[in-house]
Amino acid sequence: MNPVEIEQALSDFAEQPFDPIEFPFRFLECFGNKPTTLKRLRSGTSNKSDIEHGVLQRSNIHLATCDVGEVSQTLQELRNSLATTKAKAPLILATDGHELQAENVVTGETVASDYKEFPDHFGFFLPLAGIATTAEIRNNPIDIKATGRLNRLYIELLKHNEDWGSADRRHDMNQFMTRLIFCFFAEDTGIFQRENMFTQTVEQMSDSKSENTHEVISTLFHALNLEPDDREKEALPRWTKDYPYVNGGLFAGTRDVPKFSRIARSYLIHTGNLNWDKINPDIFGSMIQAVADDEERGSIGMHYTSVPNILKVLNPLFLDDLREQLEEAGDNARKLLNLKKRISKIRVFDPACGSGNFLVIAYKEMRAIEFETHMRRQETHLKSEIPLSNFRGIEIREFPTEIARLALVIAEYQCDEVYRGQKYALADFLPLDSNNWIVCGNALRLDWLSICPPMETSVEHLADDLFHTPLDQAQINFKNKGGEIFICSNPPYKGAKGQNREQKSDMKFIFSKHTSTYKSLDYVACWFFKSALYLDKSKGSAAFVSTNSICQGSQVPLIWPLILSKDLEIIFAHTSFLWKNLAAHNAGVTVAIIGLGTKQGRVKRIYTAEKLGDSQVKFVDNINAYLIPFKNIIIKKAGTASNQIPKMILGNQPYEGNYLILEANEYDQVDLTDTDKKKYMRKFFGSSEFIRGSKRFCLWLNEENIGEALSLEAICTRVDQVKVWRLASERAATRAMASRPHQFCENNIGEQHTIIVPIRSSENREYLPVGILDKNSVVSNLAYALYDAPIWCIALIASRIHLVWIATVCGRMKSDYSYSNKMGWNTFPIPTLTEKNMLDLKRCAEDILLAREANFPKTIADLYKADEMPDNLRQAHKKNDETLERIYIGRRFKNDTERLEKLFTLYTKMSTTGA
Repeated sequence: MNPVEIEQALSDFAEQPFDPIEFPFRFLECFGNKPTTLKRLRSGTSNKSDIEHGVLQRSNIHLATCDVGEVSQTLQELRNSLATTKAKAPLILATDGHELQAENVVTGETVASDYKEFPDHFGFFLPLAGIATTAEIRNNPIDIKATGRLNRLYIELLKHNEDWGSADRRHDMNQFMTRLIFCFFAEDTGIFQRENMFTQTVEQMSDSKSENTHEVISTLFHALNLEPDDREKEALPRWTKDYPYVNGGLFAGTRDVPKFSRIARSYLIHTGNLNWDKINPDIFGSMIQAVADDEERGSIGMHYTSVPNILKVLNPLFLDDLREQLEEAGDNARKLLNLKKRISKIRVFDPACGSGNFLVIAYKEMRAIEFETHMRRQETHLKSEIPLSNFRGIEIREFPTEIARLALVIAEYQCDEVYRGQKYALADFLPLDSNNWIVCGNALRLDWLSICPPMETSVEHLADDLFHTPLDQAQINFKNKGGEIFICSNPPYKGAKGQNREQKSDMKFIFSKHTSTYKSLDYVACWFFKSALYLDKSKGSAAFVSTNSICQGSQVPLIWPLILSKDLEIIFAHTSFLWKNLAAHNAGVTVAIIGLGTKQGRVKRIYTAEKLGDSQVKFVDNINAYLIPFKNIIIKKAGTASNQIPKMILGNQPYEGNYLILEANEYDQVDLTDTDKKKYMRKFFGSSEFIRGSKRFCLWLNEENIGEALSLEAICTRVDQVKVWRLASERAATRAMASRPHQFCENNIGEQHTIIVPIRSSENREYLPVGILDKNSVVSNLAYALYDAPIWCIALIASRIHLVWIATVCGRMKSDYSYSNKMGWNTFPIPTLTEKNMLDLKRCAEDILLAREANFPKTIADLYKADEMPDNLRQAHKKNDETLERIYIGRRFKNDTERLEKLFTLYTKMSTTGA
């Protein structure tokens, strides 16, 4: 369930009579618990509560109903319950049907409310549905409520106005919803003369059967687009005369309104009765964008990105600098005036703005700084000099574009109300300005220089009104007063293999004139490169939230030389961290934030995420494309390793239709004797088999034994099937292999042993998995192999310093480590090893292998769980790290940054000398 569905379920539940026996189960049902789960709790099978009338759901909540007046006492019993502790339940809840109290025993947050009002605190309970939430949502439920009510209204309207859901009428529907939102906000904030004025007008002037509701709303919308004198000329009803003139194009154009059913009318009235003056435009805007999107509606309410995450982009990009200037100005009137003028000229540009939350947060933060200058200059009566037209955006979908404009309008009014008071806010709010600063279109095809012109240029044409959307080229009719431009965005994430036809076409449009090697890049690279082209012609900086893959592995040499050639540098970076919306089950995407600016010799900042969510900042002279504090250097694939490191190659590629490979059950059932199995079959290992300990086998035949092997029907049948499968292939190389159907594409196997290195490994492991296989084991193409290599190689691969190198230069699959022999092993810088070094490392590798063996039958997956790693294995790895790192610098490294600095220094030396 998503947050909107949960809030609605809780609201409906709270309206029903209180039943102390049923409450715990009905409450849990609101969070998506399945009937089978609730049945086990009812029967006591999974309910281990030690409290009377208590229900305990492991790892979730311990709740109980009680007699009237005993809520606090019952909550204390739940808090002290051994069952709560044993079941690791973070939430406790007690209610008597009149009062409800709850507590998060981990964070200390509490809820205390009348029973009927507990749905207002639904955000506190969202973890029960596996949804990570934020303080903004927990403390202000109106945004979720409003989103949910509007979603129900939208769906109901489409039921009775099917044509309004078509592509031809989607603009009309989007515009109608935008107008409604404005009216709901205006009637609760004093913009309209009376509280609930719009909702009450609809309720009073439309009949209960809802046959004329659309006509009433259409008349109101028409009135809002006319000045009072013009209303009299057009003979509008008297009940429209007290409404203000809005302008700005919001109510211009078509006045068509979809027809309302009785249910739709009731939804509208219910929605209007919410307290809209509490709406937070960045939260609400982010959430409401899914209402008009069929594909996203199932996740409605899940789109909000927290303010702290947005500020990770905006603060280092320019807000921190403004605050530093404010601090330096003190009470100096001249310096404060200079700061105020600077702020008034800054333009913030988001070329993938969605519903505008980056722009809204930037606006609100800048207004706060500006107001502080007014306070210190004793000019709090002054209007803001920060125009909304300085906040430019591009969004490819129409409805979020409309919402972004409206969100900024609402943010402006709310800031005026906070900093100047409601009287002045109302006086200056209407009529709306008709300037258009958010454009609907494909940002990768539009000319950013015309939407946000560089210094001292102007463009003279654009829309007639605030909510008009140009059909082709977007141009803004505002003169640039010479201020700074800051580009910020969270563009769409699509890997090279996940792009649709239109996105691939966008990639070609952006890159084809500059490079032919762009097809392996992530889609987000388009925004980086287009911003580089833009910054080449304007004064400003840019920062993007990006999948961290753009700073790893093979993507680095493809994109970063292009960007850095434009006289740009990375001015700050947040290294990899999890970027979350209201994510279910802690889902999210691992990202980096990268800031670009023209070369100015400034100090750079690298932010590293800490375990508790805070960031540690380090000031450095340069940040390279790998987000390392080192000079600009690109790690390139190497076909061979250094002379001290043995060759690592990909395992054997089967291309055999699964006829030469046998699962464990097939191996047991195949019609061969144990002697024949031993003679013609080998254990078969890819990454999964090695890490998880699963068993697979393969036929392993050579020219010496093929004749004898084919005399066995079980083998002969499989070999014939391989031949048929290969001949049927569309791939010429596969068809060619039909001449030797008894073998894999490659036939590599160790004479003594094989060191296996899995291609993929979980980010949760502190060390890369590596191991040794006997001479009767075959490595598949889903792992790398070193055949008969010295054992000390295991010590290198299993070290912390090697993991750090792989994580940096090889790239990742999602957030997991992705190994590469050409990018990771062949390029891995090591000092010259002496015979003693090799002997010491061999002993370390043997100690690691012995520690694993001592914990048999635990698998690699079991042994390397971060919190469950056996002590003897952990100590073996620590000894290995210390031994190896002393070879590098004579002591342990202080941290991963120091490890990488040493590795990059050695790599530079290797590249220069050809070692």
